[in-house]
Formats: sequence, C-alpha cells, structure tokens
Amino acid sequence: MLAVRAKDFAVLIGVLMIVVMLVIPLPGFMLDFLIIVNILIALLILLVAMNAREALDFSVFPSLLLIVTLFRLGLNVSTTRSILSTGYGGEVIETFGNFVVGGNVLVGFVVFLILVIIQFVVITKGAERVSEVSARFTLDAMPGKQMAIDADLNSGLIDDKQAQVRRKKIQSEADFYGSMDGASKFVKGDAIAGIIIVVINLIFGIIIGTVQMGLPVGQAFQTFSLMTIGDGLVGQIPALLISTATGIIVTRAVSDGNLGEDVVDQLGQNPTLLYIAGSIVIMLGLISPSLLPVTILIAGVAFYGAYAMRRNMKRVVEEPLPEEEPMAQTETVVSLLQIDAIEFEFGYGLIPLADESQGGDLLDRVVMIRRQLALELGFILPTVRIRDHLQLSPNAYRIKVKGNVVAEGELLLDHYLAMSPGIEDPEVYGIETTEPAFGLPALWIDEETRARAEMSGYTVVDPPSVVATHLTETLKKHAADLLGREETKQLVEHLKETHPVLVEDVTPSVLSIGDIQKVLRHLLKEHVSIRNLPLLFETMADYGKVTKDADILGEYCRQGLARQLTDQVSPPDGPLYVVTLGGQTEQLIQDAVQKTEFGNYLALDPDQARDIIERTAEQLSMFERYGASAVILCSPTIRLFVRQLLERYYPDVPVLAYNELLSSVEVKSIGVI
Repeated sequence: MLAVRAKDFAVLIGVLMIVVMLVIPLPGFMLDFLIIVNILIALLILLVAMNAREALDFSVFPSLLLIVTLFRLGLNVSTTRSILSTGYGGEVIETFGNFVVGGNVLVGFVVFLILVIIQFVVITKGAERVSEVSARFTLDAMPGKQMAIDADLNSGLIDDKQAQVRRKKIQSEADFYGSMDGASKFVKGDAIAGIIIVVINLIFGIIIGTVQMGLPVGQAFQTFSLMTIGDGLVGQIPALLISTATGIIVTRAVSDGNLGEDVVDQLGQNPTLLYIAGSIVIMLGLISPSLLPVTILIAGVAFYGAYAMRRNMKRVVEEPLPEEEPMAQTETVVSLLQIDAIEFEFGYGLIPLADESQGGDLLDRVVMIRRQLALELGFILPTVRIRDHLQLSPNAYRIKVKGNVVAEGELLLDHYLAMSPGIEDPEVYGIETTEPAFGLPALWIDEETRARAEMSGYTVVDPPSVVATHLTETLKKHAADLLGREETKQLVEHLKETHPVLVEDVTPSVLSIGDIQKVLRHLLKEHVSIRNLPLLFETMADYGKVTKDADILGEYCRQGLARQLTDQVSPPDGPLYVVTLGGQTEQLIQDAVQKTEFGNYLALDPDQARDIIERTAEQLSMFERYGASAVILCSPTIRLFVRQLLERYYPDVPVLAYNELLSSVEVKSIGVI
C-alpha cells in the first residue's frame, strides 16, 4: 500500500513541477538537470516500447505521452525565458549548440532543420497514420472477437471468469488504440511547437540582444543562434525518440492500475533497460566534463533503481507460486480434439446477425430455440457454438452436428424471403431461391416489394427468422444424434429427484444408462417427445426385465404414449386421414423379418422393396386432395420395419400402429398400399 502511494505521489509531484516550470524562472543548473532527465525519460520510453510484446504491456503510453509532451513544452518555456532574459540557457544547451554549430551557424541550422523534418514529416506523420488505422481495424474486429468468446463460452471451452478476462482485454485494446489515435496528435503538435519556439528565440533574441543588451548585431546573432540551436536540439532529440516509440507501440489497451502505479511498474518492468539508459547518460557526461557530476548523479539513481528492482524480482521468483498460477499451463493441444455438439458457422457478411451493437439478436434467438426444443423434445440440447468462418462465402452459413455438416444456406441481409401462397403475382419479383428449412420455392425481395408481396398473400420473413427456423428444424431432425449418455444421465438424475423409486426399478439393475439412451433415441428419431419421462420409465420398468432390445422397448414406449402420438397427428377438427397397408403387403414384410441374437432386421427383396416404395408414393399423393398431412397406418408387429423401409424416402411421414391411436379418434382410410 505504501509503494502504491509513493508511486502516486511521485507522478503527482512531477505534474506539479511541470506547472511550476511554466510560471517560475529556473536557474541554469536546474535547467541542465531537467533537460538530462528529459533525455533519460525519452530513452527509457523508447526502450520499453521496443521490448513490449503487445500493446497492453505498455497500456499507460497514451497518458504518459501527454505528460512527457507537457514536460518538454514546459522545458521549452523555461529555456526560452532564460535565453531571452539573460542570453544563456544553461550548460547543456550551450554544449549542444557548440557541438552542433561548430563555428558555423548555417550548418547548425541545417542540422536542426533536418532533425525537425525527419520527426515531423517521417516519424510523426507515419505514427499518426498507423494509430488511426490501428484504431479503426481494432474497433472493426471487436464484434468478431466478442462472438468468438461467446461461442467458446457456450461450448464450455472457457468459464465465466475466463470470458470476462477476455472481454476486458478486447475492450482495453479498443480503448488503447482509440487513445493512441488522439495521443498521436500530441506528437504532431509538439513538433510544430518546437519549430515555432526556435523561430521566436532567434528573432526576439536578436532584437533583445541589440536593443536591450546593446550588443552588436553580429554578436547578438552569434549568441542567440547558438542558444537557439542548442535549445532546439535538446528538445527535438527527446521528441524524436518519443515519436519513434509512438510508431513502435501502435504497431503492436488500458490496465486495471492507476496512472502512477502503471508508470512506475511498466517503465521499470525490465531492470536491464535502466542500466542501459543510465550508461548512455554517463556517456553524455563524458562528452562534456562539466556535466559529469550531474550525469553521474542521474545515472547512479537509475543504476540503484535497476538494482533494487532486480533484487525484488529475485525475491518474487524464490517465493512459491500460488495454486492459481499453473492454470495458465492447463491449455494443451488435447483441447483441440474436442468436437462441439452443435455449431453454427457463417461468413463475415452475416456478422450483423450476431453482433448486438448492429442490432443482431441471433444469440437471444438461440436461447429461445433451446428453450422451445426443451419443451417439445423433452431434453436440453447442448449449447450452440456460434462463430464466423473465413472459408465460407460472405452470405453463407452452415449447421454442424457432432462435427458434421447437416444443413447449409445463404442469406441476403438487406432482403426478405417471400414464399408464394400458390398463386403467383407477376408484380412480386426477386431473386429465386429455396426456403432452407422446408425446401419450398421462394424469392429474395427488397423492402419496396415487401408490401406488395404481403398484400398478395405471400409469406414474408426476415433473414434472422429464416435462420432461426432452419436451425430449429435441423435440431429437431437430429435430436436423436444429440442425446448422448451424459445427457441421458442428467435426465435420469433429474427424474430421480421426484421419482426415486421409479428410477431404482429401472437403473442400474434392469437397464444401464446406455440402454435407456438407445430407447430414448429410438423415440426421438421419429420426432416423438420424451418429456413424459415418468411414463417412459414405467414402461421400461415393466418390459425391461423381458427384453433388452432397444427397438422393442421403444415400441412398447410408443404404445404407452398413445395419447401423445394421437394428439401429434390428429387435426384439431375433422377426421384423421390415413393410408393403410394391405394384408398381402403386411404379410410380405412380416415374412421378410429376420430374427438374430443381435436383434431383428428387414431382409426384403430389392424389387419388392422398390414396388412398395412406388405404391407408397402413389398413395401419399392422395393427401393433397384432402389438404391433410400424410399418415401411414399398419399393424403393431411390422410398424418398426415399415418405418425402416420408408424413412430414407419419406423421413417426415409418420408411421403409426393401430394401437398407437386412441379409439375416440375418427380415422378415414383414403388408400391402401
């Protein structure tokens, strides 16, 4: 706590001293001291910037840049006051002036002008442009990074704390580059101010020297040009180093610590750099022996600070690491082998669908879809991992289940999907396409055509609704593939809280978790909800001691769910239209059932199977006349095998047994296979 306060106090005193420099005249030795300190700070900032691995390693740089620029301008004001009032700016300025001018004022001006041009035109201009571009690209990349974090969180790769840390880092990066975009203007303004100050010193110095001090014009020009060039150099060299550091750091965002703590910690994070900076300061003293005491003092402080920091670092290394430290090493290559249960990938053109800042609500829709399917199917689907994919075309998306692509589609975000009611309107025109969820012909229409399409009876939906419907239907279709043993165990544990005796009668003595999973998947495969889990467990408890065959147990469970199945296929009003199997067809299928110790399967002759499928197609076309959904009705003993025969060609047509319909339902047969 004391160390933190000391850091805060040091920076506070430094800022106050800058204000004092702007108001109170400083003696020559104090100017010498502050000028060398300015050079030391510039060197240290440059070295830290060169050794920073990423921008966040030097997140305090934008604020530090403002303070250093203000410090340098304060020095310029103090040296200008000293030069114009006494004709002398201190030993450092005189040494720099004599060293550069070398008896030729014109050469000194040329050297100074070259330094100004290099800083202003090359480094400062380039750093300003890099800051602007970096800020723009960082802000543009934020939505994609946020979605990647949400996708990792949904898939379970990271927890809430890790997601929070990552989000904070992204926000810090955006803040940093946004700050650098503005802070780079300080560097540009400092370069312009340096030129103006030099011109002022030279012109008014000659005037003051000749008018107030009574010096000849030549002597006044010689004296004040020497001091002006020296003053310009001691200001422009640190400014040049800072400009270079600006260009370096912006090519690589704001931390938790306050400014004082960040300045001291981040400038002193590598003690070796302090040794290097201190050595360079001593070399400056060797060039001018009169400055040697000052340079030795400053370098000594730097060396002691580096020694103290290295000693503290060794002490920290010797201390045992806390238990949390090894967590950074837990991420291994093994994590790359994990396959997400459900993935939704899309091209970069569809990023606005999931970006909340652009009005996207895909994440909220996915949450609602999972809730809806939990009610319809009876189990909680795994989390959906949502992410953009650069290999996809901009407007394309795809849905994966267990790593395999099961559905694909394309969207036009600035259009609407219109599906015809059956009677085409020639004034409704657009880009022909196919509705991805149900395969219906459709059109992509623009906003102007939308009103006309709705008046003509077209079903018009926006792109987010198209995606939500497609995702919902795809997950329903592959629900059986998504029910694993872990999900089954969760269902059993949940049921055990309310029906402990029932669960004990079924598992583990009668059926294992794997056996229960197979029975439930048998039902989900035909879009039968398993929400009524107590009834299913009662059926498995009754028949599980007789057979372990999941298909047979599944058929028994279907019989127990007769009311549910009836409600699922029966229209709200009117009779239930069905197609039945003829006696000869049923007998043919019955005779083709082969029974083995591993279960029963249908071994039907290919020609006979083709005939049954063709006749089924003919009979199913009858439903269009009645405007009803297709339903096939057969005897309980062959229902499973009829379903197996037809599911490849008619996966959405329900096949029911006679005992799976309630007797209260009015059934009308419109055809016989």
